[in-house]
Amino acid sequence: MIEVPEPLAAFIVAEIREGRKTAGMTQEAFGRLANFSASHVSAVEKRTRALTMDFIAGADRALKTGGVYQRLVITLGAPAWLREWIDHEREAVALRSFQNAVLPGLLQTEAYARALLSGALLTGEQVQQKVTERLDRQSILTRDDPPQVIAVVDECVIRRVIGGREVMREQLAHLLKLSATPLVQIQVVPDSIGSYPGLGGPFVLATLPTNADVGYIDSQLQGKVVEQPADVLQLRRAWDAIRGSALAVPQSIELITEVMEQL
Repeated sequence: MIEVPEPLAAFIVAEIREGRKTAGMTQEAFGRLANFSASHVSAVEKRTRALTMDFIAGADRALKTGGVYQRLVITLGAPAWLREWIDHEREAVALRSFQNAVLPGLLQTEAYARALLSGALLTGEQVQQKVTERLDRQSILTRDDPPQVIAVVDECVIRRVIGGREVMREQLAHLLKLSATPLVQIQVVPDSIGSYPGLGGPFVLATLPTNADVGYIDSQLQGKVVEQPADVLQLRRAWDAIRGSALAVPQSIELITEVMEQL
C-alpha cells in the first residue's frame, strides 16, 4: 500500500470528503462504490488511518472524477522542478525528445517502465508510484489536442532488453503502433554513426503555444528545466545535429521491426 505523505494527505482527504458530501453520499454509500468499508472511510476522514493510493483510486471511482484525485497527488507530490516541467509538458504543442540509454517515458509501456524502475535504487512502493506517475503523464498523447512528438533514440536503446524478451517485444510493438499515428515520429541513430552530439546526454525540448521552447535535462540526482535563451539555443543546435545523424522515419521503423522480430 502506497501511503501519501503529509501535509499533502490532509489536503487530499479534505477534498475527497468535500466531494463525497457534495455528491450527497454517506460514508457507507461512498465506501460501497470505492470498495472500502464505512469504518475505513470514517477512519481516513478522521485522519486516524493513513491515506493510500488505493483509497484515492477508489474515491476517483466512487465520485466519477476521471482520476482527478490521483493526478493531484502525482502533481502536487512531485518535486518543484518536476512540477514545473510537467506543466510545460502538458501545455506543449510539440515535444522533441532524445534518449541515448532508455526510451522516453511518454512512449514506455507499463511493463517496460516497471522493469526499468525496478532496476533503480527504489522500494517496491516507490516503483509503483513512479510507474503510476509515468502512465498518467502519457495521457497527453490521447487527449483531444495531443502534441506532436518526435523521439530520436540511439540504436542501443531499442536493442537493450529491459524486463526480458517478452516485455521488450511488447515495448517495440508499442513503438510501432505509436509511429503509425500522424503525431508521433520515431527515429533511430544507428550504431554506424559512431561519435555524435547525442553522446552528451538525453534532453527534451517543449514548444509552447507561444512558439517559445523550454528544455529539460535529467541526471542521477534531479532534472533541470532549461529556460535561458542561450542554453535553449544550445539544445536546439544539439537536436538538429542529432536528428541529422538519425535514420529517416521509414528506415527507423524497419530497424525497430527487425530488432523486434529477432527477440
